[in-house]
Amino acid sequence: MMKFKISQTEEYDRLVRFMIPFGLEFDAEDDEIATDIIKCWKVTQDPDYLVGGVVLAMREGEYIIDGIAVDTPMRKTGIGRIMIKKAVEEVKSRGGNRLFLVAKVPAFFEKLGFTAVKNETAPTFFECSQCPQYKVSCFPEVMRLDF
Repeated sequence: MMKFKISQTEEYDRLVRFMIPFGLEFDAEDDEIATDIIKCWKVTQDPDYLVGGVVLAMREGEYIIDGIAVDTPMRKTGIGRIMIKKAVEEVKSRGGNRLFLVAKVPAFFEKLGFTAVKNETAPTFFECSQCPQYKVSCFPEVMRLDF
């Protein structure tokens, strides 16, 4: 059985560097959409080997997962589910009742109760639609979890 630890972290930059190879599109100079980072969690194996991470943020008054990734060998171990649970608990503790994300693997998030949001009703604070890869080589879905 693989052992891992999830803990809150201030290591946002480390998480971003970890997530980029797994498909997180990050542009440090893109400040068109104000994002307030709320909390970050890292998942590690001893001593501090990063195997997962999630960033909870707020954009235009909505709670969002601003990044989530699990190292390939650690997938299907429950880490993704645990990280989403942490984020949902935090949103609930702040009085929120829904959570948005952009999913490159929608089937995983559907298993957790997220539903796709139609493009015409999706929040406009996700940059995907302006990306040249959008619907060409990348087919993400805006998804929402209501609770």
